Amino acid sequence: MPTATPAKVKSAKAKTHAATSGAPAPKRAKSTAKQPAATRRVLNPRKPKSRRAPPECATLDASRIRPIATQAGAARHVLPFKIVRASYDAAQTTDDNSRHWAAADALSADASMSAAVRQTIRNRARYETFNNSYARGICETLANDTIGTGPRLQLLGLDKKLAQQIERDFAEWCIAVNLAARLRTARKCRFHDGEAFFLLANNPKIDHEVKLDPRLVEADQIQTPYQNITDPNNVDGIELDSDGNPIAYHMLKDHPGSNTWTARFGEFTRVSAEYMIHCFRQDRPGQHRGLPEIMPALPLFAQKRRWTLAVLAAAETAADFAAVVYTDAPPDGSADPAIPFDLVELEKRMGTVLPAGWKLGQLQAEQPTTTYGDFDKAILNEIARCVSMPLNVAACNSAGYNFASGRLDHMVYVRSIAVDRAFQAVTILRPILRAWLWEYSLRRGFMFGGPYDMPRHTWFWDGFEHADPTKEANARKTRLETGQSTYANELAKDGYDWEDVFDQQDIEAERLAKRARRVQELNPPAESPAKDSANAS
Repeated sequence: MPTATPAKVKSAKAKTHAATSGAPAPKRAKSTAKQPAATRRVLNPRKPKSRRAPPECATLDASRIRPIATQAGAARHVLPFKIVRASYDAAQTTDDNSRHWAAADALSADASMSAAVRQTIRNRARYETFNNSYARGICETLANDTIGTGPRLQLLGLDKKLAQQIERDFAEWCIAVNLAARLRTARKCRFHDGEAFFLLANNPKIDHEVKLDPRLVEADQIQTPYQNITDPNNVDGIELDSDGNPIAYHMLKDHPGSNTWTARFGEFTRVSAEYMIHCFRQDRPGQHRGLPEIMPALPLFAQKRRWTLAVLAAAETAADFAAVVYTDAPPDGSADPAIPFDLVELEKRMGTVLPAGWKLGQLQAEQPTTTYGDFDKAILNEIARCVSMPLNVAACNSAGYNFASGRLDHMVYVRSIAVDRAFQAVTILRPILRAWLWEYSLRRGFMFGGPYDMPRHTWFWDGFEHADPTKEANARKTRLETGQSTYANELAKDGYDWEDVFDQQDIEAERLAKRARRVQELNPPAESPAKDSANAS
């Protein structure tokens, strides 16, 4: 870079002195020598017009500009810009919000969900679910709507007869082990326990050729033994490899709350990960155990119970006083004396005479107020929100709802159930089907390729009834006629296999045609009189 001349440096110092002291700067004689362009840019730094200072920059104070000399003797202006430090309101700690954020921490997912923390929350969630009618109803409705009568298997890419045979055998096995009921129980466990475990075991008592038995294991039994509690690869009952994949689960032989727990304290079974199914909702990276889905609503249940008991106690207190004797007379002795807080028994349908100056009245009941129902609905709506359930489903009451409101609320609920079904199909049903096909193929003498090779498949679940079947039927007809959907998609929404439906329709059409021919043979049409006269002639 070209250097500045000493004369220019002196002129810059004079300008700076004038700006700081307030005195006018001395005039300097114009130089007749033409300066190089590069030198002029150094001495008179000007900002390009196209550039604009960012809005967060501080205002430049000209009085604070000071030139400094470099090693080469050139002058360089130093602009003292202020450093702006942005902040967020949520990051501020004040006297008003310090208590609210007192429990916020920076722990990892596994550290914040320690065994002691999960046990406390799990116990409280179970207590609330089994002792609160709303919590129990929400749990039951969620399990029934999600699982229904159970998923139905459809194999793809195989011979049609072979696929239908396998599907029938799998359906019979599901009935033998009552898989639908176990899936509903697992869904309830995720609600109040936060996770569900299936142990893929063998049960010779199963009334089917495949003896696979997916047994439910409660979350309390999956714990890290005390002798391995310091192992960093053990995360509360789950043994991990170097890549963070579960390789084994430590299952206690007895439940910690059972009567035989003290006899076999600390005894456990190491179960390989391929024989254990662990289903939970992962909310944070690095999370290996689950928390109850109803956990955010537990304080709300307590508030609702306190509100109900307070209103009930106030109403009972007002009702306890059958009558009150009072006077409007001033305390100067104009009314007959009476003993304060004296109790008098009253009989049914009796008449009485009061002392002079006294009246008989009743306490005015102030509870429940007109806002009691509104508060109750608001609390229940907030409780059901954590499981994406609308208020009318949680309360099992659609009073005050119109068709459009109910339909919009159910759209979110049905979508969340569809997401959860897809999650269970991958987490629970796929490992069960893989183990079942492996044993089934060994018993039948054919292989799909290997223990981890599976044919393409899908699952059919129970559909949801529409509030207006006529509108839904017209909408489906429009989608099919315009090519926006297929029979497979439309029938799958109701939980049906389109091939089974078409085959059944062909069977019914053939039976109806056969019946029509039979009826026609039994009741031949009578000949007309005109035709009879023509034959006679």
